[in-house]
Amino acid sequence: METVNIHEAKTHFSKLLERIARGEEIIIAKAGKPMARLVPYTERHAPRVGAQWKGLVRIHEDFDEPLPPEMNAGFMGEGP
Repeated sequence: METVNIHEAKTHFSKLLERIARGEEIIIAKAGKPMARLVPYTERHAPRVGAQWKGLVRIHEDFDEPLPPEMNAGFMGEGP
């Protein structure tokens, strides 16, 4: 993976894109500090589908109620 400075990236952007299209990854740096990573674009192969868990998972009515004090104490690092 090569690192190029911003000025070089602006000057040779088309050439960098050709390299990226061939599968390379390139880091863009400002004053030697990495700022961005250019990677090849890939299409998603299949659209995302939702609702696979519909009807299989039930959320109880009191899901967002406060925890009992003794259970909450365990999360706060206060042991018995």
